[in-house]
Amino acid sequence: MEIQKELAKVEFKNREYLVNHISYDREMAFYQAIGSGNMEEMKRLFMPLNVEGFGKLSDNPLRNLKYHLIITVAMITRYVIESGLEMEAAYNLSDIYIQKIDVCNSSEEIRKIHEELCEAYVRRMQDHKQRKLYSKPVSQCIDFIYNNLHEKITLEDLAEASSMSSSYISKIFHAEVGITIAQYIQKKRVEAAKNLLSITDYSVSDISNYLQFSTESYFISVFRKFCGITPKKYREVHYRANLPRKEN
Repeated sequence: MEIQKELAKVEFKNREYLVNHISYDREMAFYQAIGSGNMEEMKRLFMPLNVEGFGKLSDNPLRNLKYHLIITVAMITRYVIESGLEMEAAYNLSDIYIQKIDVCNSSEEIRKIHEELCEAYVRRMQDHKQRKLYSKPVSQCIDFIYNNLHEKITLEDLAEASSMSSSYISKIFHAEVGITIAQYIQKKRVEAAKNLLSITDYSVSDISNYLQFSTESYFISVFRKFCGITPKKYREVHYRANLPRKEN
């Protein structure tokens, strides 16, 4: 009965102050655009969180935005999983952005992260749809690489994962993906490093070791090749400044 009374109270207040929620159809179309990897449609349907049409979840304006954005992340995660994205990949991305949301100190930060995460999920779905064009052995290699970036990955591992010979999988991977297996692994490790530099306080050396680079200097060289700047500089630009950081 208590929840019914509270619900009636909220409904009365919303009617009294002309508070409405955004169109259900528009909201679902927005999530479906992300699930289908349609960047143009997603941007057309995108609505900032601090506009009329969103319910009140907290009396604190910033906390209200955080709650709404976390709900948005949860909904997007559900839709991309239902659209075929690997559950682990979807939840990992969700964890990254919920941590970013948690340390926001302004509505402007929330706005930027909202836009960033929507685009990130769309790009991830675009990558996923592109992978469907790959042959099964190549897709199996891509999955193996994603799941083992923190481990040493050999050509023999990928041959075993795809049930193909080393020479054959190397050849068709290059032909279908457009880069060698080694280059692809480097690219994905750098992407993982960017996330770690943005949301954790692990040292550059720790990240280098975790992602199986032979030396820290080699990691820095590879990172600079892909990003144009060093890992240290990347962290200075992207790290959440108000996230508690360990002392070195």
